[in-house]
Amino acid sequence: MKILSVLLLLCRVSSAEKHSLDYFLSAVYGLPGFPEFMATVVVDGVELGYCDSNNKTAKVYDWATEMMRNTPDHQKWDSELCLENQHSFRAHIVDIMQSLNQSGGAHVLLMMSGCEWDEETGETAGFLKYSYDGDDFMALDLKALTWTALKPEALRTKLIWDADKQRINNRKKSYLHDCPIWLKEYLTYGRKFLQQTVLPSVSFIEKSPSSSVSCFATGFYPDRAVMFWRKDGEELYEGVDHGEILPNNDGTFQMSADLNLSSVKLEDWKRYECVFQLSGVEEDIVTRLDTLYNVVVCYSSLPWLLIIMGVAAGLLLLSVCIAGFIVWRKKKNGYQNVQHA
Repeated sequence: MKILSVLLLLCRVSSAEKHSLDYFLSAVYGLPGFPEFMATVVVDGVELGYCDSNNKTAKVYDWATEMMRNTPDHQKWDSELCLENQHSFRAHIVDIMQSLNQSGGAHVLLMMSGCEWDEETGETAGFLKYSYDGDDFMALDLKALTWTALKPEALRTKLIWDADKQRINNRKKSYLHDCPIWLKEYLTYGRKFLQQTVLPSVSFIEKSPSSSVSCFATGFYPDRAVMFWRKDGEELYEGVDHGEILPNNDGTFQMSADLNLSSVKLEDWKRYECVFQLSGVEEDIVTRLDTLYNVVVCYSSLPWLLIIMGVAAGLLLLSVCIAGFIVWRKKKNGYQNVQHA
């Protein structure tokens, strides 16, 4: 009865040969308490480094420190991304505001860019996309070397950006040539870390008595995992809502699966269990629902729970953007196919 879950797990494993290097740059206007500029680099879903306009020195995570010491080019990236790019990138948000006749308010410009490398076929692809105030705004066609306005309001900005041919050619070189080379270097140094497996902590979050309960797993790595509910050893499909796999700030991942308990008697809870399966780990993590008697978390306190788990206030906005983008990227690979056809 676990055929569906096993197939989902195998599908995720089959894509393990594909690797990605993602850059996230954001400019924030009119939001006190947030840095005006933030940047982070993610390799295969794991954060490599971070910097913002409040902290002039880039933070590089442990697994990448050796590479940074041995490769001066990457050290140069630290300086350019964290010190030089922030000035030009913050200027973009002001230009866009002017093109939209906006003189004030709170606004966020996010650039999502990077590349993919298929280790099995050797194929590479790059992409560059902007969102403004949470909506798709502009994308660069790296083959046609023109910008695509993703909403009517972006047309004026497209015409301005299309005129800057040098910038477009620099982006083409960055994401079709340099980015795949750097991705392979990151993998050479970080493969041991990136291929490790880390088991999660699993807990239940009760929304309300006799309503629904969420099985919540956090802290696992890699993101090739499935979670499902069983009753008397048989997998359940009805009344189950599977959540997306989302990244944590420390490079690990979280996911949840909700079970509707509206028609389940309290004495029958012991017949239900949550099952978590992680690629590369033979033994499943099985948690019986009746353990909820011992650990009950009010669902209304979930936002605070997530904050306590390490989502610092200054990074919350960028973390949400990155999480949303990773989900978007998994669901809409067709966008990249159009970009690079």
